[in-house]
Amino acid sequence: MSFASRLTSVLRTAARSPAVRRGARGLGRAAVRAVRERQGGSGSSTPSRAGGASHRSADPAGVEGAGALADRAASPALNLTYAPHADDRPDPGEIVWAWVPYEEDITQGKDRPVLVVAQEDAATAGGDGSGDVLVALMLTSRDRADSAEVITDEHGSTWVDIGSGNWDQQGRPSEVRADRLLRIDPGSVRREGGRLGQGPFERVAAAVRTVHGWRD
Repeated sequence: MSFASRLTSVLRTAARSPAVRRGARGLGRAAVRAVRERQGGSGSSTPSRAGGASHRSADPAGVEGAGALADRAASPALNLTYAPHADDRPDPGEIVWAWVPYEEDITQGKDRPVLVVAQEDAATAGGDGSGDVLVALMLTSRDRADSAEVITDEHGSTWVDIGSGNWDQQGRPSEVRADRLLRIDPGSVRREGGRLGQGPFERVAAAVRTVHGWRD
């Protein structure tokens, strides 16, 4: 067997190793952290307003999701108040599009609609970010719950059916995940998707309080 063939065989074996894969993911996360630190050291920029046109947050290194924040801690409790305003800014009760990181790897994720439920200082229940951040819940069009129903799936995730709205161009019913609290930089919001009615919002808020053990 030639040297090139032996080398190819070794590389293939290594690629199948879980330890090697974990190491590669670790290197990827380290690279993203370095990008964040370099971004933070270059000074802050004024966040863009959420508007009808799609836009992306500044990312000089070109790494998608480099500005993603870790999820919010369950404590302290959030003040969940329905307060949408027609001011081109994301407010509690509004659905917007933003980059949502995967739970298992914050360096990866995708654009998706989220329901804004609060706004607070980044330091209130998180270890990263600065200034104000949005607290939001991810949406999905995957059908798990019946109309206005709240269910907990086999993975322990709690979903609240909120019906359909103009945030989904196909008019599909949507569900909101109540147990995962996302922290999103307002400047990373791509565009507004619509406004949730107060009734569905209050159902979502009640589910969030129940899941996290907060009192009304």
